[in-house]
Amino acid sequence: MNKLVECVPNFSEGRDMSVIKQITDEIEAVEGVKLLDVDPGKATNRTVVTIVGTPDEVVEAAFRAIKKASEVIDMSKHTGEHPRMGATDVCPFVPIANMTMEETVKYAHKLAKRVGEELEIPIYCYEFAAKEDKRKNLANCRSGEYEGLANKFTNSEWKPDFGPAKFNPQTGATAIGARNFLVAYNFNLNTTSTRRANAIAFDVREAGRLKKEGGIGGKTVKDENGKPVRTPGTLKKTKAIGWFIEEYGVAQISMNLTDITVTSIHKAFDEVELRSRERGIRVTGSELVGLVPLQAMLDAGKHYLQKQQRSIGIDEAEIIKIAVKSLGLDELKPFNPQERIIEYILASDENRPLIKMTMEGFANETASESPAPGGGSVAAYLGAIGVSLGTMVANLSAHKRGWDNRWEEFSIWAEKGQQYKKTLLNLVDEDTNAFNKIMEAFRLPKSSTEEKATRLQAIEDATKGAIETPLQVMRISYKSMEVMKAMAENGLQASISDAGVGALAARSAVMGAFLNVKINTADLKDKIFLEKVMAEAKDIQEKTIKLENQILDIVNDKL
Repeated sequence: MNKLVECVPNFSEGRDMSVIKQITDEIEAVEGVKLLDVDPGKATNRTVVTIVGTPDEVVEAAFRAIKKASEVIDMSKHTGEHPRMGATDVCPFVPIANMTMEETVKYAHKLAKRVGEELEIPIYCYEFAAKEDKRKNLANCRSGEYEGLANKFTNSEWKPDFGPAKFNPQTGATAIGARNFLVAYNFNLNTTSTRRANAIAFDVREAGRLKKEGGIGGKTVKDENGKPVRTPGTLKKTKAIGWFIEEYGVAQISMNLTDITVTSIHKAFDEVELRSRERGIRVTGSELVGLVPLQAMLDAGKHYLQKQQRSIGIDEAEIIKIAVKSLGLDELKPFNPQERIIEYILASDENRPLIKMTMEGFANETASESPAPGGGSVAAYLGAIGVSLGTMVANLSAHKRGWDNRWEEFSIWAEKGQQYKKTLLNLVDEDTNAFNKIMEAFRLPKSSTEEKATRLQAIEDATKGAIETPLQVMRISYKSMEVMKAMAENGLQASISDAGVGALAARSAVMGAFLNVKINTADLKDKIFLEKVMAEAKDIQEKTIKLENQILDIVNDKL
């Protein structure tokens, strides 16, 4: 899966939609980026834009948007209720998939440097991207707002992190940062009482409630500095309040999870449910506002499966279904994962046409006069089917009556199997894509000496890719046989033949993929690369045959 980052730039224009469209048009012109949401506010005169994509492309889109905003927004004429200091006021980056916060900070700094140097806009870096502690808090960076910038730049302590310490009346200044994903999450209660909903909110939110002398109704307790003392709530990185929703006729607790790596969706749900029950109230369901990362839903589904002592090595769609039902996300209205999970919204089937076919469709396409899909894609699919059988035995074993104390052992094997299966399924289409790249390279022009050299290099590079893909099929198919071996030895004996068939399929995947490795090496010029590949492939083939025999011996001895 690609690395994905979210960017949420806030522009100081919320009334003139033609201006906003000019900015969002710049974003949509960048490939690899998807514009997820545009939320203008008239009173605040501010528009919040949400984009997601691969990191470099998101940086490019954000830069173009900031540049356009600096051209079409004049801060000297701006008024609005929300604090602001620039045409692009803030621009936070949020890691979504396969991204660490450290990596995200690097991309935030990359954008900050480019905007500061090329557009000459003063930039302050905040939250995780802050270069000093006092700048972590966005409110500190924005203190004095737009009107105070000229004076602020004269203070050496507030020299911008990037760009000139010079006041530009039209653009103002921008804060660029990196933060964790914020989830807006509401809990539905079986009460109409806002006061009771607030009481639960105060029980759980990080800020808690004001401490009172002698309990509720007493004077607020103050510290030695005269500041109110608070009794903290039970959940870190959360903000919450109770309210009544007329549309639904129930009270809700509205919560912002400001760091789901600290307080996850399922942890928040369980805690609110516990505190509600203590007050004689029940959580009847919950509501996610906006989008949610895939991992948050998978973590929730696995959490509730583990509480039930059930295998977590099941298909991704089933894990998400468990999460939706456990959290009651479909109580008030349907929850469609394809429309609410960020990665699913971004997913494109353009590069995965084979896996999206029916079994019959795949067989028909393979049998057609087209050269692809061919043996490489079929080998990858064989590997996926083989480990799917091993995974099936693991899941059946996890649920066997009398083996309740072994569910976790088999769940671990099933989860491994699912990972192998997912990788091999991706390789089904990747093999055909690699073949197509070779064909594209052969179609390159070859009139001049320079074009010939470029074409030959493109063919060489594409050929290496077409070798690497079936080699990866060999690697993963061989590794996946550990699941079949473990199930043959310790799994449900009534399904031991399935473990054997899985091993046979995996072995066929390895042998078939090796044929594809060989056929693509014929015209390869890089002999060192060729030698290395063939040595590894032969080694995998030998080990696969040996392991297959071991598994079949175990299976046949027990049949």
